[in-house]
Amino acid sequence: MSSKLFLLLEYLALSSVILFQLEPRLGASNNITRCIDEEREALLTFKQSLVDEYGVLSSWGSEDGQKDCCKWRGVRCSNTTGHVKVLNLRTSDYEFARRKFLKGKISPALLKLRGLRHLDLSKNDFGGSPVPEFIGSSQQIEVVSQLHSLKTLVLRWCYLPPINPSFIWLFNLSTSIETLDLSDNHLPSSSVYPWLFNLSRNILHLDLGFNHLQGSIPKAFQHMVSLRFLSLASNELEGGIPKFFGNMCSLNQLYLPRNKLSGQLSELIQNLSSGCTVNSLEGLCLYANDITGPIPDLGRFLSLKVLKLGENHLNGTINKSLSHLFKLETLSLDGNSFTGVISETFFSNMSNLQMLFLADNSLTLKLSHDWVPAFQLKWLSLASCKMGPHFPNWLQTQNQLISLDISNIGISDTIPDWFWDLSIELFFLNLSNNHISGKLPDLSVLKSDDIVIDISSNNFDGPIPPLPSNSTFLNLSKNKFSGSITFLCSIVKNTWNIFDLSSNLLSGGLPDCWLNFNSLSILNLANNRFSGKIPDSMGFLHNIRTLSLHNNRLNGELPSSLKNCSKLRVLDLRKNALFGEVPTWVGGSLQNLIILSLKSNNFHGNIPFQLCHLAFIQVLDLSLNNISGKIPKCFSNFSMMIQEKSSNPIIGLANEILVVPGYIYYFRYLDNVLLTWKGSEHEYKSTLGFVKYLDLSSNKLCEAIPEEITDLVGLTALNLSRNNLTGLIPPKIGQLKSLDFLDLSRNHFSGNIPSSLSLLSGLSVLDLSYNSLSGKIPLGTQLQSFNASVYAGNLELCGLPLPNKCADEESTPSPGRDDDANTLEDEDDQFITLGFYVSLTLGFFVGFWGVCGTLMLNRSWRYGYYNFLTGMKDWLYAAAAMNKSNL
Repeated sequence: MSSKLFLLLEYLALSSVILFQLEPRLGASNNITRCIDEEREALLTFKQSLVDEYGVLSSWGSEDGQKDCCKWRGVRCSNTTGHVKVLNLRTSDYEFARRKFLKGKISPALLKLRGLRHLDLSKNDFGGSPVPEFIGSSQQIEVVSQLHSLKTLVLRWCYLPPINPSFIWLFNLSTSIETLDLSDNHLPSSSVYPWLFNLSRNILHLDLGFNHLQGSIPKAFQHMVSLRFLSLASNELEGGIPKFFGNMCSLNQLYLPRNKLSGQLSELIQNLSSGCTVNSLEGLCLYANDITGPIPDLGRFLSLKVLKLGENHLNGTINKSLSHLFKLETLSLDGNSFTGVISETFFSNMSNLQMLFLADNSLTLKLSHDWVPAFQLKWLSLASCKMGPHFPNWLQTQNQLISLDISNIGISDTIPDWFWDLSIELFFLNLSNNHISGKLPDLSVLKSDDIVIDISSNNFDGPIPPLPSNSTFLNLSKNKFSGSITFLCSIVKNTWNIFDLSSNLLSGGLPDCWLNFNSLSILNLANNRFSGKIPDSMGFLHNIRTLSLHNNRLNGELPSSLKNCSKLRVLDLRKNALFGEVPTWVGGSLQNLIILSLKSNNFHGNIPFQLCHLAFIQVLDLSLNNISGKIPKCFSNFSMMIQEKSSNPIIGLANEILVVPGYIYYFRYLDNVLLTWKGSEHEYKSTLGFVKYLDLSSNKLCEAIPEEITDLVGLTALNLSRNNLTGLIPPKIGQLKSLDFLDLSRNHFSGNIPSSLSLLSGLSVLDLSYNSLSGKIPLGTQLQSFNASVYAGNLELCGLPLPNKCADEESTPSPGRDDDANTLEDEDDQFITLGFYVSLTLGFFVGFWGVCGTLMLNRSWRYGYYNFLTGMKDWLYAAAAMNKSNL
């Protein structure tokens, strides 16, 4: 599901409340039992133009019991005239998350609803339907005059085509329109901006969010003097907040999140506080922009109820003026660089606070053990703040919580019993990345729908308790849970989407009741002690996208039922005791695979050519098995390995949403895999999508490397070591210019090292050792920079960095100053012969004994020599004394 859905729904509850506050309550009267025949037929004609796969309009019919269109779903009539006044076919958040919406075309028959005041068709798929044309085509001007009563037009998320600017006159005539919502239709600036100059001055609610608006915020908004609600969320707007916003005295809600707005926050706030807007503004959302600086004084915005400044580049301490905003209901400062300490006095005036988001800052919360907050929170996110080591006792007073994230806050404690009584109404609970110990209670008592529970990376132990069947995300990984998981077979019906029990101490066989879990998208049971065979019923996981069973004690062959899991993208079965041949259906039926790891098992036989159908494969690891035969030439069909770049670094369920009536939450699950790199295993998670990895090492593969392998120019790692491969290293191996890791060691390769290998400037790991390579190592900075061990065991290789020189190097001096010096030293050494040492010895004896021997034997010469030395000493002394005296 697109992340835009989360961002759109972020303010859905608030905007919907405002929208319907602007509309008078319309309902069918008990006195009107029949709608107008012409309008009933118009609605039925409209229904015929739609594709209703889920029976959304099942109440619309022509049978006797269904003729009163005022009782149809989404239809409301006037209690005096019987005319249809409201047509609301908005798809609910719950239905939209499950793609249960209407499709098709919008019939012009709706134009016969002359009294229509409120039209809402949002979150349906009317792709390509020319809505503006059906409302304002040149063939029906007289029709437009019939729509003068229309006050609300909501076409949110209807996949509208770009609006033709020639129809902008529509809103010149429709001066009654007060609410217009065209959000999330991918409309460009050229399509939308011309409308802004022609909109009625009476418009109260305008939502243009989630389109493709670019440039600075247009000045056209300053003419909409009645505007109360404005959303330009999730566009590509740049610059700051124009000063004219400060003079819009009716402006109540200003939503500008997810744009490219920049500048100092103090300057933006100054533009808003310079006029009357400071008194009217209740909601200000600048979430996820490029705004910098500290928080300025906001004490003048006394009406402010919603303040969202998260995911910017704000810094410094949190301004104390926020503590004076006593009407504040939502405070979002998460994802910035705030520092400092927040004490309980900061919250003393915030009795209305319901949503508090301070996550992902360098904040320390010093809150006393017996603190009783003035507020009652519903949403709380303090992830990665500093609060431990004790479990926050003040949470006991928060009995309205529905969402709690206190992950990675430094708790090293057990969870008190009162917390689980408090948690019954929670639909989102994240306690991950702490050091919480103890046992979990019965979690099946949690009441909410689509519950998210993440207690991973703690020290919980004991058996896994009963789990809620109405959960969508369950992550209990990286704890110390033990025992079997046979309890799963007692869960007959569930809504689980993600289930992660990896890295625990669980044992026993895998249960054979997966038919009951057909909504699962991710199942991770890796790093446990499970044994036995993979059960056949796993083939009923028709929606599974990630199946990770690695590092267990599973045996037997792969069940053929897994071929029914055609949506699989990640299949990780490494480090088990599985055997048999690699099934041909893996390539034939699982063609969406991105990651396939069968490493460290007992598979044998040839690599089936059907694997070549895996066009999306990015990681293929068949290493440490008993696979024989040749490397298939058709590996060149791996399309993703041919592409040098990947657009998405993440593999997994990213940008997913959880929808609960009236609320939304965002979560994601990142797939990960351990890959052998530089001699050890490394986990790849947030960058896994960038990895292109082919590992066939430690098998019994034979014959030559097919030249087609060199077509995989996107490969970042290629490991064919420890096989029986022969022949030459492909001459075109230098085409693999994305390679960072290449290991061809311990095979039987012969011939020269291809000169093209020296072109791989990004190569950081190379191993060609223990082959039968010969000749000179190609010159190039990269190949000479490796340690000599990279080339060990190739007795006929020569040249740097090996010590043995090639034949042409002995007569031709190598370039470089150091080599020249060595050459000169070698040439000098040629003159130091045996005669040189004999002459040196004779010279010593003649010189020494010729002088010293004569002085020892002749007394008069000895005395004379002594007197000479004494006189020389006296002369030097006298000369020194005279020089000293002169100075």
